[in-house]
Amino acid sequence: MNSRDDHSNLTLSIAAVERDTGIGKDTLRVWERRYGFPMPGRDANDERTYPMAQVEKLRVIKRLMDQGHRPGRIVALSMDVLQHLSRGEAHLKEGQTRGTGQVREDLMRYIEMLKTQDHEGLRRELLKTLSQHGLQNFVIDVVAPLTTLVGDGWARGDLAVHEEHLYTECAGSLMRQAIVAIPQAASGGEPTVLLTTFPQEAHGLGLLMVESLLTLQGCRCVSLGTQTPVRDIAQAARAHGADVVALSFSVNMNPNHVVDGLMELNSLLPDSVEVWAGGAAPALRRRQIDRVCVMHDLAAINEAVKQWRQHKSKAERQANSWS
Repeated sequence: MNSRDDHSNLTLSIAAVERDTGIGKDTLRVWERRYGFPMPGRDANDERTYPMAQVEKLRVIKRLMDQGHRPGRIVALSMDVLQHLSRGEAHLKEGQTRGTGQVREDLMRYIEMLKTQDHEGLRRELLKTLSQHGLQNFVIDVVAPLTTLVGDGWARGDLAVHEEHLYTECAGSLMRQAIVAIPQAASGGEPTVLLTTFPQEAHGLGLLMVESLLTLQGCRCVSLGTQTPVRDIAQAARAHGADVVALSFSVNMNPNHVVDGLMELNSLLPDSVEVWAGGAAPALRRRQIDRVCVMHDLAAINEAVKQWRQHKSKAERQANSWS
């Protein structure tokens, strides 16, 4: 929810708060006793009800926890302090590009279109950029940093949920159209890549970015969309003869779900199937997991495909020498 939304009188049940924020019911009750926040009211049935201002604060707390902050140090802080902390912790401050600190006016104009509800202008300008610069540059130089800006803008309260969804749908539809237009590579010499996310990960834009770049590399991509159970991922990998399972993790993904899910998937997949994981989830950088190749940025995808080709070529040469 966003500070610009007029829902000040709306309250949510504890079940709705759990769905909305990703913070469990038991955790909410513990924080209420231990830290004095949240402080729900009660309805006619004596059930907890949470004002939207508290839900907003819980969202910011959850994002900071996903970035590594301990709840005991942040739950009791004021909303102003939390938002200031969130701004400082964000990967990109508003209008800046990763690693440079330079304001990118070309990205900020997209943000302004979202804020003014100019969806037609947003789509037109994104399509123009895609047509002029090609799919690879569009994904790496525009969609990837802009997606981070939109996410950070939502966390700060500068963008509403519906504006974030509008951007996701617009960018996603353009990438889907571009993927379909890429000529199919000759079969047999390139990896088959199964793309999806774990059940706790609903964000699919990262998957489309990866699929775009893999398709440009000639890979055969099979996308299951988001939120696929781990055992179904392994079953689909076998059914489609996948050489690689590619997974996307957003910054909000619970670290335990990332690590536990990858370890379970490894136990279910044949040794011949590689696992590629990418995204902003901190867990991917904190812990090395056997058999999982972590992509720290989208540019690493081309190198991963190159390495796969080299390994396959080497294996084929060895097989021929033994025959």
